Amino acid sequence: MTRLAGTVRSPVAQFLAAGLLVLVVLLVVTNALAGRAAREEALSDAGATTEVLARSVAERSLPRGLVTGEPGAVDRFDHQVRTRLVTDQVRRVKIWNREGRIVWSDEARLFGEDFALDEEELDVLDHGGTDAEVSDLAEPENRYERDGGSLVEVYTRIESPEGEPLLFEAYFDADEIQERQAELVAPFRTITVGSLLLVLVLATSLLWVLTRRLTRAAVERERLLVAAADASDAERRRIARDLHDGVVQDLAGTSFALSALARRPGDPAEREQLLDATTSLRSSMRSLRSLLVEIHPPGLGADDLEAALHDLTAGAADLGVEVAISVAGLGGVPDDTVALVWRVAQEATRNALRHARARRLEVTVVRPGAEVVLTVSDDGVGFDPAAAGDGSFGLRGLASLARDHGGRLDVVSSVGSGTTVRLGVGA
Repeated sequence: MTRLAGTVRSPVAQFLAAGLLVLVVLLVVTNALAGRAAREEALSDAGATTEVLARSVAERSLPRGLVTGEPGAVDRFDHQVRTRLVTDQVRRVKIWNREGRIVWSDEARLFGEDFALDEEELDVLDHGGTDAEVSDLAEPENRYERDGGSLVEVYTRIESPEGEPLLFEAYFDADEIQERQAELVAPFRTITVGSLLLVLVLATSLLWVLTRRLTRAAVERERLLVAAADASDAERRRIARDLHDGVVQDLAGTSFALSALARRPGDPAEREQLLDATTSLRSSMRSLRSLLVEIHPPGLGADDLEAALHDLTAGAADLGVEVAISVAGLGGVPDDTVALVWRVAQEATRNALRHARARRLEVTVVRPGAEVVLTVSDDGVGFDPAAAGDGSFGLRGLASLARDHGGRLDVVSSVGSGTTVRLGVGA
């Protein structure tokens, strides 16, 4: 019963293992996707901040002459916007013209220096928009930012009062962007993990309830099967007992009476008839004993097996089959092993007597080592095991039964060469 319950409950454990694996995979995937989305959102926030500073502060305060580097214009612009452009979020600001000259920066040492603009920066100058990338602090124009950690630069386009396009570039601390990214991801991760765990808990609970019902149904079904088997066994035992105590005893008495009558002096023809009747009765008794063994096998132990096999093959003489039975070395063999040997011997001898048309049948049971070996051999017509296929239901069932007990059943046969059934099972 414990093995049955464990078998039924195993889907819960399998579901939990699979669910946890799926949960981990989903967490990794969603975390990566959420991290990417959060990074884009954080960069979008930096871009929005850059747009506000560029349009609302820098562009509106640009004086004429700043692009040409007039000292008065540079000083006025620097005085008006420096503290408004460089904030807690913005580490550095640079304004470039199309030729790559820095016309203004909060770092005065960069004023008037020329550097080549890359394709992305020129594209923003030509078409507008906003772009962002991680700053390459090895570049000469970034030499004054190298001591402050990694930066992200965001640039957009503004216009001077003279109508010349300029590139407004703001530098943000990469760590702050990552912190912003983490702030954006945290609620999403909490919702994702919570939802997945809730689904897993609910599904596991539902599966557990269903398996509990399945377990109860399986237990009840097993109880009914056991009860049915017990009832069938009791009925078979009753039939066997009634036949043995009634018909078999009557036949035995009648056989003895006829045998006694046949030995009295009298008409030879009548004596011959009495002897024939006695022989017929004894044959019927042997057949009945074999039938009784098939209807209800005796409570077998190692010491009872040989007698049970003799009773099983009692009717073979009437078919003209010579039977040789040998049982040796079974002391201490468990009853369930003896029962398996009996069951295989019963099926194999039944097949031999019914279908083989054999003249001799040998049944041997030995224990050469740690294994009990049953061999049932006949010299009958044989058959082709490959051609029999699924038709040999009895042998296939016995092979499965042997495997369940840790044993092995082999059938060796060929047309015209008899059949050998061999069972090996641990003692």
